[in-house]
Amino acid sequence: MLRKVLVVDDSDLIHRMYQLVLCRFNCELVKAMNGREALDILSEQDDFQLILLDINMPVMNGIQFMEQANAQGLHERYPIVILSSEGTEEETARGLKLGARGFLRKPFKSSDLYDIMAKIFPRMDFPGVNDCQQPG
Repeated sequence: MLRKVLVVDDSDLIHRMYQLVLCRFNCELVKAMNGREALDILSEQDDFQLILLDINMPVMNGIQFMEQANAQGLHERYPIVILSSEGTEEETARGLKLGARGFLRKPFKSSDLYDIMAKIFPRMDFPGVNDCQQPG
């Protein structure tokens, strides 16, 4: 089963890293470079199973995105996991209070992300690493 994941992060390197890590979960990744871009994508596409969200980004940060997601009821439709290297404890607590399903501090182990995803998707299938399609 293909899972569509929206990755909201302002780093191209992080987007490539997610592509490598999440190929084991049979995920199609769509990237947004900030919260505003993510909201625009969500207004056009509604078939995401997960949003991976950074906190510190230009234009609209992760907390502002979560506030808008709450206002639009998006946090009820899409599980959101915060993954951030620079978020403060206060921002983390605020993101969780706004409805995020989990938080990981960057850098994180891929197994930690897998554990959170397994809780969100309890019946995950794990294709072999050789089945992963590498980014082009």
